[in-house]
Amino acid sequence: MTDGAPRLTPVLTVLGLDGPPAGRPAYPGVAAALAARLRADGASPLVTFYDDATGERVELSGITLDNWVAKTANLLVDTLGLAPGDRVGVDLPVHWLTVVILLAAWSAGCEVLVALGPEQEGGEQEGAAEDDPDDEATGDVQALFVAESRVDTALGLGADEVVALSLRPFGARMAHPVAGVLDFAAEVPAHGDRFAAPSPPADQAALLARAGEVAAAAGIGAGDRLLSTAGPASVEGLLGSVLAPLVAGASVVLCRHLDANLDDAALARRITQEKVTMVCGTDRSVPAGVRELRLPDAARPSPAD
Repeated sequence: MTDGAPRLTPVLTVLGLDGPPAGRPAYPGVAAALAARLRADGASPLVTFYDDATGERVELSGITLDNWVAKTANLLVDTLGLAPGDRVGVDLPVHWLTVVILLAAWSAGCEVLVALGPEQEGGEQEGAAEDDPDDEATGDVQALFVAESRVDTALGLGADEVVALSLRPFGARMAHPVAGVLDFAAEVPAHGDRFAAPSPPADQAALLARAGEVAAAAGIGAGDRLLSTAGPASVEGLLGSVLAPLVAGASVVLCRHLDANLDDAALARRITQEKVTMVCGTDRSVPAGVRELRLPDAARPSPAD
């Protein structure tokens, strides 16, 4: 791999998980956790997304998010031919579609890898694991989901299939289609919005146990709204933006390009308008009474030697 190229690294490695969970997770797998969230409250907003460079705002209820997850999981299985245990790479910034793809890959029983390396366009990688040249992290990847702006780099990572997302407002298709690259926005609508999840692999128990530990330590509960700027190539993004709120029954407000476009007054207004109770992934000052997600030391991967 050339210097400066991203490195696909398993989520378990990013989170420093190398064995069975210390505790018992509340759910056997990610699909079961999402199903429980829908049973508890499928109508309220589960994911709210802002792109502060474009003004885009998207809000998804639990039911709507589940529909997108099901369509994407069916894309993985029916179009890409993936099976439980296959590997799915994710090279995307913080975005509502990133949450969809992560949940879909886990629901399909796949192993998820995230791209570590140079900062993604629009992404934030605080807390990401150090790149260890002696760590055999990548290997075969059956599918790679990537931002359109990074397709050229993605094609050098050796994935069997590359699926690109424009990340433009309204789920727009790619502005410049590339031969041999699937356009997520063109492919996913035709798929069914119900998905029969297989039995989850054993390593999902470790993911959910860690998410439960983080939620408990931070006091995340069903009434919380967590604002996060952290993308998936970080501990904060994987746990704070996705898994810990999911297992705790909380909702998230994901913000892309926030620090470059919102001053402190505008950030405070958003926190008030969105009823945010906790923040993650940004060092900006927040109004009194708003908590910051503090990950326990066990949630952070050890620095490379």
